[in-house]
Amino acid sequence: MALRRHNFAGEASFGIVVPYQPPNCAVITFRDIAENRAPILHVSHDSDDHGWQFLSLEDAQVDKAVIVCFSHIVDSDPTIRDLADLPTGRRAWRRSKGEPWIRELNPDDREEPDTL
Repeated sequence: MALRRHNFAGEASFGIVVPYQPPNCAVITFRDIAENRAPILHVSHDSDDHGWQFLSLEDAQVDKAVIVCFSHIVDSDPTIRDLADLPTGRRAWRRSKGEPWIRELNPDDREEPDTL
């Protein structure tokens, strides 16, 4: 997999403030998304570990999962900036790239969501 290497010393590609999430924060995604072969259609901000997942609408398969930097996700899809304020315990989804994000409680999240 040929992912872009980042120089985090002063890198400003993220361009937004996400509470407690530096640009080099590790996030979970699919290999096809990381390699820009598939769009991000489902975003989850988990309340148990405050982790982020950037997925498609298909069922998640562990063998397709990869860990990348948050800034790689934003660089590949700038619309993720629109979700910077997504509280933990919430998710956002869309049917296709270019459509607006729909935000909602994450029914798979067992903890109380933050109320930011």
